[in-house]
Amino acid sequence: MIPGMDDGQTGRAERGWCGEWIAAWDRFFFTPADPLPLALIRIGTGLLLAWSSAVWLLDIDAFFGVDGWLAPHEVWRMNDQPWQWSLYFAAWSPTAMRVVAGVTLVAAILLTVGLATPLAAVTSAVGFISAANRAPLNVFGFDDTLGLLLLPLVIGPSGARLSIDGLLAAGLPGARAEGVPSVRANVALRLIQLHLCVVYFFSGCGKLLGASWWDGTALWGAVANSQYRTLDLTGLARHPLLTNALTLGTLFWEVAYPAIVWPRLTRRVALGMAVAVHLGIGVAMGMMEFGLAMITANLAFVSAPVLEAFLVTVTGRAFESSIVPDRRSGRPPAR
Repeated sequence: MIPGMDDGQTGRAERGWCGEWIAAWDRFFFTPADPLPLALIRIGTGLLLAWSSAVWLLDIDAFFGVDGWLAPHEVWRMNDQPWQWSLYFAAWSPTAMRVVAGVTLVAAILLTVGLATPLAAVTSAVGFISAANRAPLNVFGFDDTLGLLLLPLVIGPSGARLSIDGLLAAGLPGARAEGVPSVRANVALRLIQLHLCVVYFFSGCGKLLGASWWDGTALWGAVANSQYRTLDLTGLARHPLLTNALTLGTLFWEVAYPAIVWPRLTRRVALGMAVAVHLGIGVAMGMMEFGLAMITANLAFVSAPVLEAFLVTVTGRAFESSIVPDRRSGRPPAR
C-alpha cells in the first residue's frame, strides 16, 4: 500500500499505472508508421539474398548435394533438431536443387525491385530458410541477419514504397497515395529494432567472457592474424592506447546499444558507431556481406523524414511523404 493513500486510492493508482503501460505498449507497436524505412530495408535485403543465392548456384552440389560437404542424413547432428525442414531434403536431384536455388534468386530480385512483393518476400524467406536448414555448416552471422530481416519483410508492407508494385498501383482508379502509414509497417520495424537490441546486447555480454576484451587487446588479436585479415593494420602495434580505446569502445557500444539507440539524443551516436564498426569489419576482416546486412538492419532506427531528405539529396527528386497523426494527441507520432 502506498503511504498516505487508502485502499481505494491505491487501487485507482495501480489501475492508472496499468492503463498507462497498456497505452504506451499500444502506441509503441500499433501507431501507423511510414513504410519508407521498410522499403529501403527490402532493397538491401533483396540484393544481399540475390548475392547469396548466386553463390549457392556456383557450387550447388557441394552446398546441398547428397555427396556434398554435409550429407542430408547428417544435418541433424549439427543442430540437434531432427524435425528441421528444408526444400532441399525433397529436392535432392541436381536439377531440383538448381530449380529451388534459381527460384530463390528470382524471388530475391523481385523483392529488390518490389514486383509481386508479398509473394516474393514469402518465397525468398522459404528459400533462404531451406538453404540454412540444409547447410548449417555454411550459416554464419550474415545468414542469421538475413533471417532477421526476411521475416519482418513478410509481415510488413515492404512493397508500399520505392517499388514497381507502387508504380503499377498508382495508375489504378481509386489507388491510395504511396507511403500511407500502416500498423503493419510499424510492427515489422519494431521487430527488427527489438531483435537488433537483443543481438547486440548478448553479443557484447558474450565478449565480456573473454579476457582480451577486458584488457583491450581483442582488436589487436584480429589485426595480427594474417590468415584472417584482409587489410594490414599491424601499424596499430605502435599505438597500444588507440587499440585499447577502439576495443573497449566497441565493447561498450555493443552492451549499451539497447539503452542508447532509443533516445533521440544518443541515437545518432549508436547508429554512427554501427556503420563504423560494421564497415570496419567488412573492410578489414573480409566480412562485407555481414557488415552490409547489419547496416541494412540498423535502417529500422532511421526515421522516414530523415531517409526522405537523404533520397531527395541523392536523387534530386521529391518523394511523397505522409504522416498520420497520433490517435490520442492529434500530433504526428514521435520519430
